Amino acid sequence: MTVLIKILQFITSLSILVLIHELGHFMFAKIFKTRVEKFYLFFDPWFSLFKFRRGETEYGIGWLPLGGYVKISGMVDESMDMEQMKQPPQTWEFRSKKSWQRLLIMTGGVLFNFIFAMLIYVMVLYSWGETYLPTNNVKYGIVTDSTGFKLGLRNGDKILSVDNLYIENFSQIISDILLNERKTIQVEREGQIVNIEVTREYIQRVLKGEGMIEPRTPFGPFIVASYAKESPAKIAGIMVNDELIGLDNNKFEWYDEFQAYLAAHKSRPVTMNMIRDGQPVNIIVTPTVAGFLGIVRTWSVEKVFELKTINYGFLESVPAGIKRGFSTIGDYLKQFKLIFSKDTKAYESLGGFITIGSIFPGVWDWHSFWTLTAFLSIILAVMNILPIPALDGGHVMFLLFEVVSGRKPSDKFLEYAQIAGMALLFALLIYANGNDVVKLLRKFF
Repeated sequence: MTVLIKILQFITSLSILVLIHELGHFMFAKIFKTRVEKFYLFFDPWFSLFKFRRGETEYGIGWLPLGGYVKISGMVDESMDMEQMKQPPQTWEFRSKKSWQRLLIMTGGVLFNFIFAMLIYVMVLYSWGETYLPTNNVKYGIVTDSTGFKLGLRNGDKILSVDNLYIENFSQIISDILLNERKTIQVEREGQIVNIEVTREYIQRVLKGEGMIEPRTPFGPFIVASYAKESPAKIAGIMVNDELIGLDNNKFEWYDEFQAYLAAHKSRPVTMNMIRDGQPVNIIVTPTVAGFLGIVRTWSVEKVFELKTINYGFLESVPAGIKRGFSTIGDYLKQFKLIFSKDTKAYESLGGFITIGSIFPGVWDWHSFWTLTAFLSIILAVMNILPIPALDGGHVMFLLFEVVSGRKPSDKFLEYAQIAGMALLFALLIYANGNDVVKLLRKFF
């Protein structure tokens, strides 16, 4: 059910964004009296799932969910309809319009995606406000993994600053280090300030999902709330509302100490020291090969840490939403430098549909849905404006060449460029989704 909910959220979000993007092209085409022959959600090679005609335009839903399109008369696009281009230009065709009109028609989709993202951020801030964990309120310090340990971080360190700059939102520390090329992290350890240098190797590992920096949490009280799908503890007789107080008579102050003990006893029997109805109970359980007992504790971040919530009135939410939108655009553009850098090797972590779908929560949450949809809208806009033939940015590139040089590229050149661009995009699509498949296989082998 969790996977199904993720898929439904992803498809719903994608459908909304594709419609908004194509609507941008459609609206500007109509404003400049340019004929739109087709308006499709998803691609429709060979057949469509649904279609109808209204006026001069055929509207429909294709079966291939890789995007969508509007077929504009007199334009070399993914339809590759070159027969139409052999005919004399008509006043209602794209190629007959002025250069600035063609520019707006081509960038309409990107513009609509940007505006839509801003509107979503305004709506989200107005409806839910902004809640986060301030770095100063991470009172127990951090917990990290072996990659963090190798860098020099230690469990219990309190992060003070990054490059001597205080990061207000704790969850933004990792992204700030990555996107702004930070060189040092300042932490408080046993009353002393320690300066830790950020290495290139650490950046590479973080991009692969390692090097976590998370708030450290106490071990107790550990009250069993439910079971995982694979639960050795349930099979052994552990019950909901039992309280776990230790393993093999070892007490734990911190939750990461408990996790480390289990990791060291994978597939080896341990004695779970429990309290049931006020009485001590000891039950022998063999953890899974991954070192899990298969129980979920009653826990929430709000009960452990003091979160900060900022509420916005409608007039306040407008500038705040626009600011968040531009900040997100800036951060995403910075990621391109990481992707194409041979030092970070971020291209090895490039993901496809599975990666994108996995960022949605396993339960339907409107706050998360709209926040992620806004982020994906910005991604769609930025990707489409790249100067690659077959994308909006490719069309803009050729138009700017025409404006600057005074010479319009030939239809044959545009045809070959379109084919080359589509081949490149399919290669990237295969590469990104191939990475997803490899990641899945590594989980099982």
